[in-house]
Amino acid sequence: MNVDIMKIPHFRLTLTAFAIFQAFAFSESAHGQSLPEVLVSAPRPSLVKADSASIAGFGDAPLLQTPASISVITRTQMQDLGIRQTTEAMKFDASVSDSYNAIGYAEQFSIRGFALDNATSYRKDGLAIPGDASIPLENKEAIEILKGLAGLQAGSAAPGGIINYVTKRPTNENLRSVSVGLSERGTRYGAVDLGGRFDDRRFGYRINAAAEAMRSYVKGADGERQFISGAFDWKLTPQALLQLDVDYQRKAQLTAPGFQLINGTDLPRGVKADTMLNQQPWSKPVTTRDTNLGLRFEYQFNNGWQAVVSANKHVFKRDDFAAFPYGCSNQGLYPGYCANGDFDVYDYQSTGEKKTPLGSQALVKGKFALAGIMHAFTGGVSISSIRDSYGDYVYAYGSDVNFISNIFHPVVVPPSSEKTGPVSLRRSEDERAVFVQDIVALSNALSLHAGARYTQTKRLQFNAAGELSVPYDEHALLPNLALVFTPLKNLSFYGAYAAGLEHGGIAPLGTSNVGHQLDPSKSRQFELGVKADVRQDLSVTAALFEITKPLEFAQENADGSSTFVRRGDAVHRGLELSAQGQLGGGFSAFASMTALNARQQGTGIVDQDGKRVTNVPELKSVVTLDYVLPQLPALRLSGTWQHASDKAFDVSNSVMVPSYDVASIGARYVTKFAGATTTLRFTVDNVFDTFYWRDVTPALGGYLFPGAPRTFKLAAQFDF
Repeated sequence: MNVDIMKIPHFRLTLTAFAIFQAFAFSESAHGQSLPEVLVSAPRPSLVKADSASIAGFGDAPLLQTPASISVITRTQMQDLGIRQTTEAMKFDASVSDSYNAIGYAEQFSIRGFALDNATSYRKDGLAIPGDASIPLENKEAIEILKGLAGLQAGSAAPGGIINYVTKRPTNENLRSVSVGLSERGTRYGAVDLGGRFDDRRFGYRINAAAEAMRSYVKGADGERQFISGAFDWKLTPQALLQLDVDYQRKAQLTAPGFQLINGTDLPRGVKADTMLNQQPWSKPVTTRDTNLGLRFEYQFNNGWQAVVSANKHVFKRDDFAAFPYGCSNQGLYPGYCANGDFDVYDYQSTGEKKTPLGSQALVKGKFALAGIMHAFTGGVSISSIRDSYGDYVYAYGSDVNFISNIFHPVVVPPSSEKTGPVSLRRSEDERAVFVQDIVALSNALSLHAGARYTQTKRLQFNAAGELSVPYDEHALLPNLALVFTPLKNLSFYGAYAAGLEHGGIAPLGTSNVGHQLDPSKSRQFELGVKADVRQDLSVTAALFEITKPLEFAQENADGSSTFVRRGDAVHRGLELSAQGQLGGGFSAFASMTALNARQQGTGIVDQDGKRVTNVPELKSVVTLDYVLPQLPALRLSGTWQHASDKAFDVSNSVMVPSYDVASIGARYVTKFAGATTTLRFTVDNVFDTFYWRDVTPALGGYLFPGAPRTFKLAAQFDF
C-alpha cells in the first residue's frame, strides 16, 4: 500500500512540535555536557555584503573581480528581513520582478525584463530544479541572483539570468534554532534548524523542518505547507568529502487568479486587493509535492587542483484546479470582463502532472603557470534530462447555462462533469554539454576570462495518443568573453560578451497551437561594469547592458483566433546600480536601482514594433536602511521603500499600468529567554496600505495581480 505520510493529520500537526522538542532536548545535553552560556551584546548587522557566490562561475574569483552582475541574499538577511518565500526576497533586487506570480501557484519572476524559464532558470546548488512550485527556504543558506545571460554557467536558461539556491550544510559546532511566526490574518509558522557533528567528527548533519498554516491577504486563498530536509557530510579522507542532501515539501493552497481589463480596455476600478475570483463551492487547492535528492563529491588533489562531481534528482507532482475567470461572453470579449464586472467561469482541472528533472556535472579546476602567465582553468561535462508527464486538461463551462460570476458580487456556478485525460509522457528533453573556462592573468591589473559551453539538445514531444511530433536535435556553442581591469585592490572595471540558449516557450491556453513548445533560441549580451569596495564593509556596483533575444507572443489571426509564434526581437538596454554595507553612525543599507529600456522590434506588426515590452517598468528601485540605537544596542530599526514606474499591459501599449510606491518598517530585539538567545522581530509591510498592481502578465490575454495591503507580522527565533 502506498501511503503519503504528509497526508496523515497527526503527522502534519506534530511535525514541527516534535522538531522543537528535539531542539530543546539537544540544547540541554550534548554528549552529556551542558552547552556554554551565550552572552547577548547586540544583534549582528544584517545587511553586510557577501564577498563570493557559487553562481559567479567555475573559478574562485571574488565578486569584486567577477565580470557579471550578481546579488546575494544571505541567511542572516532572510531572517532579519522576515523572508520566508522567494517572492519576499526578490523585492530587494530592483532587477527582479514578478512574472505571473499568482498566490497559491508557482512563484515566477523576470530578471532584466525577461521572464524566467521554470525548467532551467531555477537552480539548487547549480543544478536545475523546476520553478513550478514555491521553493522552500528553510534549508537554504543563500539565494544567489545572476543577472544576464548564463550560457556558460547553466547552458539552457532564460536570458534574464538564473536564481540559485545554496543548500545549508552541517555545522562544526552544535546548532539548535527554533523559529515561530504569526501574521494578522492568521498565518501560523514554525520551523527548526539543527546542525552539528557526531562523535566521529568526520560525520556532520543539518536537519530542517517546518509547518505552516497559510492565510493569504486574498480572502479564501488559504492553505497549508509541510517541509523536512536533511544534509549530511562525510569526510572520507583529508582530501575527500562526500555530501548528501534530501528534502520533501507538500503544499496545498487555493490559488488566487488575476483580473482582466474591463470592456477589454480599462483597468478595474474599485476592486480590493483581497478580492477572490476563484470563489466557488467546488474550488479545490492546487496541491504540489516536491522531492530533491542531491549528491556531491569533492576531491582535493593538492593546493592547486580540485575535482567536483555533483548530481540532483527532483520529482515534482501537481494536481491543478481553479474556477478560472476569463472573458465576457455577454459582450463577446475574449479576453476582458464585462462593463458591470461580469466574467465567465471555467472549470480548470489538470491532475497527475509530473516532472522529473535529473542533472549531473563533473569538473576539474586548478591553477598553473604557463610561459610565466598564471591560469585558473576549469573544464567539465554536464548531463541533464527532463521528463514531463500529464493528461489532457479540462477547461470547460459547467453543465448548467449559468456560468457567469461578478468581481463585485460573486455568483455560484456549477462545475464541469469532465475529468483530466489519462496521464502519459508528453515531453522529454536531454542536454549534454562540455564546458571550459580559463582566467588568464595578463598583468597584475588585467585578466582575461575566456570560456565556452558546447551543448547538444534533443527533444521529443508526444500527443495524448503517444504520437511523436517533429523531434528537435540541435547543437550550440555558447561563448563567454570578458576583460577585468583592477587598478586598485578594491576597484575593478569589466567588459563582457555572452551568448545564451533558452528553451522555446509553450503555447498557452487560448492559442491554436496550445501546448506546443517552440524550438530553443539563442540570445546575446554586451555588458560594461564597475565594482568597488569603498571600504571593507561597504560595496557599490554599476552595470550597463544590452540583451537581444527572439520575441515570442500570441499573434492574432484574421479569423479572430491567435497562434503562439516567434518573430522579431526583444531588445533590453539598462543600467543597474547597487550599494550594500555599513554606512557608519549605526546605519547599514542596501540600495538597488534598475533603469530599463525594453523594446519590441522586427515583428512586422505596426502596433507592436518600437513599443515597450509588457510588464517591464522603465525604472525600479528599492532602499533598505537598518539602524541600531546607541542607547539600546540590542534593538535595531529598519525601513524599506520600493518604487516602480508604470508598465505596459499589452504589446501595443494601449493600456498602461500606473507606477507605485510601497513602504515597510520593522524592528528586532535580541534578549535572553529561558536560557536561549532570543530574537524578536516585528514588521509592518505596506505601512500606508497602498493599492497597486504588482504583476501584469501578458499570459492568457493579460492578467493583473494586486499587491498585498498593510500586513503586520510577528516572529521569534530561539538559539540554544
